[in-house]
Amino acid sequence: MNVTINEDALEGMQSLLGEQFEDTLTFCCDEFERLENELRMALTSNNQDAIRHAHSLKSNAAQFGAMSLSNAARAIEQGLINEDTQSVQENVACLSAQVAGSKAQLLQWLSSKASL
Repeated sequence: MNVTINEDALEGMQSLLGEQFEDTLTFCCDEFERLENELRMALTSNNQDAIRHAHSLKSNAAQFGAMSLSNAARAIEQGLINEDTQSVQENVACLSAQVAGSKAQLLQWLSSKASL
């Protein structure tokens, strides 16, 4: 499994948010975990909620440059919309690793920028 972070997107958000960037990025990383949990719970009970959570995870991840996480969430969203159970299962299987890896890389990037 490969975790991809787009540093240009991160730098763009840092420029846009200024002093609020660090807190916002930390909050967003926590949101990745919350949305993953909400998505997993909704998978067995409410397809529309699952689609909504996958869409939110996709968008939040893309905004902060977590491209591989965004791509996995997009694949889940599309799989749910198209009722492609196999695609959903395959992508959900790697979701926790994508969330954890993306969060770790984003926070590591933030830490490296703070020490400059």
